[in-house]
Amino acid sequence: MALSPAEFQGMDDQAHAARTMWNCLHSWWQMMPKDKRSLAAADAAIRQARKDLDYLGKLPAQAAQAVLKTYFQAWKNCWGGRADAPNFKGRFRSVMSVDIPQGRDLQIKRVHRRWGMVNIPKVGRVRFRWTKDLPVGKTANTDHRITGARLVKDGLGWHIAFRITTLERTPQPHPGPEVGIDMGVSIPLALSDGNHHDHGRPPRLSDGTSDRDKWLSPDEKAKLLRLEQRAAYRKTFRKPKEKTSRRLHRTYDQIRALRAKATRRSIDWQHKTTTALAEQYGVIVVEDLHITNMAKTPAPKPDPENNGAYLRNGAKAKAGLNRSSLQEAWGRTVTMLTYKTARQGGTLVKVPAPYTSQRCSACGFLTPGSRETQALFVCKNPDCGWTGNADHNGARNVLHLYRIGHVAIPAAGRAVVRRTRGVKPVTAR
Repeated sequence: MALSPAEFQGMDDQAHAARTMWNCLHSWWQMMPKDKRSLAAADAAIRQARKDLDYLGKLPAQAAQAVLKTYFQAWKNCWGGRADAPNFKGRFRSVMSVDIPQGRDLQIKRVHRRWGMVNIPKVGRVRFRWTKDLPVGKTANTDHRITGARLVKDGLGWHIAFRITTLERTPQPHPGPEVGIDMGVSIPLALSDGNHHDHGRPPRLSDGTSDRDKWLSPDEKAKLLRLEQRAAYRKTFRKPKEKTSRRLHRTYDQIRALRAKATRRSIDWQHKTTTALAEQYGVIVVEDLHITNMAKTPAPKPDPENNGAYLRNGAKAKAGLNRSSLQEAWGRTVTMLTYKTARQGGTLVKVPAPYTSQRCSACGFLTPGSRETQALFVCKNPDCGWTGNADHNGARNVLHLYRIGHVAIPAAGRAVVRRTRGVKPVTAR
């Protein structure tokens, strides 16, 4: 979006008012008895708060109602076991966003091949980049129309995402083949048919750059290093409990912009890759990964021989592996595959994840020492001795679990294993 300084400040004020409204709702929820926590009572509370606090009046009334609905939906997700309980939103750690729940307030108009105009309540008419066809004018009807929008701010500024309701035809069953996918670090997506999808960026660079910078070009990484050194230098002049200077804030904004650019490139690669997979395969089998548990770092153990020291139990190496794993965003990849395979008439299936990387896909022999390195698998069975890529081996094991009936079904926040009747798991292939 192309915003003037006054419009930019107006959007920031609305986002901070929305965050304050969320925190006020959370405080009200904690203070009220359980029998008085209702949507009507909360609505009356925020209406009174908007009258008492002028700062909350910067947020449009419809956007305040959207905050209320989002807060109650967060509790429903918590009660359903789909998310944690909602909490207070910090000023610098929460995503700044404003919701426009009604599409008629937008008044979208296309003025150029690349630009359009949209009406933002209490801000005015602003320009935005026209990157996709929208149902406006004669193309809009009751079945295909814009129902609202959401404004989100990142390191590159404010951008708008429109909500569109449309009717889609029920897709025909996808005639494509079955494939198992193993999600790893050295190879992001390894397929059971021997193919793989790689973004061409190594997880650990030889120059010591962090793995989270792999989506940046060499010039951008050099610029990021200079900015981080500049921020560290300017931070030395700040006294304890002293406000951050404007120069340091400006440096932090430049660093945040480079981080946001890398995130957008990562999401773009995921969208293109998952779309290609959903169009090619009819059944996609993935592991039921519990990423939160996988990213836990072991606590350091005290050394009994040296008082006050701790043993080196691999906590530092595990932390580096966690950063690389979280950077790949496996959960977001599975989410994209879920709805994209449904659009194409395909199916996404989850299977239990334990031992898929330690079992030989040729003979079924299981031993923890078979995976010698991150990328090499060597079967320890003397009658087999199969050697191959570890990620492709795991992908074939994933597909094999689906074919013998081992399917993970989410139930009340956990996963159970369903085994097809009459089919028993085998060790030998």
